[in-house]
Parts: sequence; C-alpha cells; structure tokens
Amino acid sequence: MSDILQRIVETKHREIAEAKARLPLEALRTKLPSAPPVRDFFGALDRLGRLGIIAEIKKASPSAGVMRADFDPIAIAREYAQHGVDCISVLTDVEYFQGKLEYLTAIRHSVATPVLRKDFLIDPYQVVEARVAGADAVLLIAEILDDEQMRGLLSLTHELEMTALVELYEPANVSRVVASGAKLIGVNNRNLRTFETRLDHTIDLALSIPKDRLLVAESGIRTREDMERLAAAGVRAVLIGESFMRSGDLASKLREIRGDA
Repeated sequence: MSDILQRIVETKHREIAEAKARLPLEALRTKLPSAPPVRDFFGALDRLGRLGIIAEIKKASPSAGVMRADFDPIAIAREYAQHGVDCISVLTDVEYFQGKLEYLTAIRHSVATPVLRKDFLIDPYQVVEARVAGADAVLLIAEILDDEQMRGLLSLTHELEMTALVELYEPANVSRVVASGAKLIGVNNRNLRTFETRLDHTIDLALSIPKDRLLVAESGIRTREDMERLAAAGVRAVLIGESFMRSGDLASKLREIRGDA
C-alpha cells in the first residue's frame, strides 16, 4: 500500500470510529427503509456498441489540488444528466478530496442518473451509510482490502441491492478481484505511489480480465482517441473526473469525448 493510501486508510479508521460513536451501526440500519429506491448502475453501463461514461464530481485531489474553484456539485450533476452521461461518481472523502456525503444525497435527489459513492471503504458501516445516503453503487479498492474484507463488503453491497465497482491498480490484484466474483471491475491508470498516469495500464491488464466482466478504465482519459484505444482493447466503460472538472464547458467536452458531430 502506498504512503498516501496508508494515510487515507488511517484517516478512515478514525472517521468511522467517530461516526459509530455518533450513530451506531444498528441505529444507522434503521434508516435503510427510508432510503430512495436503488437504480441500476450496472445496467446503465452494460450496453453494447459504445463506451459507458461515469462522470465524476470532485473538487480536489491530493495530486492535482483544487480542480474547480466554482464548485457546485448539484449544478454539475444536472449538467451531466442533461447531456446524457450514464452514471455519476461523487467523491465523498472530506480530508483529501474536499467532498461530502451530503453532496451525494443532494445529487441523488436532483437527477435520475445512477450515483456511485467514491470513497475509501474499509468497513461495513460505510456501505450501509452509502445506501442510506442514496447511493446506487459503491467503490471498493483492492489495494486497501484483504480477501475477506473484499468478499464481505461485496456481499453486503449486493445484499443492499447496490452495484460494486471493484477497482485495482496492481496487476497482482487482478486474480483476487476476479475471484471475488466482482462483475464490474475498474483499473486505475494512476499509480498512487508516483501519481504517474498511464492509459496503457488498463490496456495491458485488459487481457487478464474475463470477458464476462464489465471492464472500466479509470483516470487519464482526456480525448476521443483515448476512448477509441480503450474500446479497441475491450474496455466497456470509462470513469472520467479531472478532464471534466477542469473543463470550462462540460457540454463541449462531453461531445468531444464521445466523438459527437
């Protein structure tokens, strides 16, 4: 695990302990019946003939700093939805990405597009928390989970009728993620040790991902040419954050990425 990931995980342990002290898991679970119905995140991406787009909403990151000073998550989500993105990813980490779980809840009530909680999930509490907040899907990161944790969080995600996007970076984690039964598998192109981003990382690993899994490329996707290269390698969807967050014209950037006339 990289130094930055280790620091984030340590922060998560502290945040989870504080959250459980405020509202124990048993009490949190009583809120599940009031959560909005789950929308089909996987189904929104599982369409032949084109790459699905998961458009991300994040204000900042440890590597890039603040990406969007005029950050209005609801306005961004509505623009994404208006221009037909398939799914929306919402950064909910506070300390490192300047996100909030409340952003996800507000976005869930503002658009009909399926929404992913993107955070560093290491405890069942966070999965239940995501569903209560209105998430349709959660991100699970292989680099911060052992096999038992991964299987447990994946099982709970399915129990709550959500989709899990199970992400990896290290090639050694491909077999672990596949063995977990994950149907939606993401490859992060960003090395969290060096912060180098290399699109070929997904392309190199694509042959190791069974064809019955839906492969998502994450990070470093900037152009239509990038999209075409990934599609040719068998990628079925992309998660794009920084390219959209730094764009002054989301509609134009979406048209460019899609290759729309």
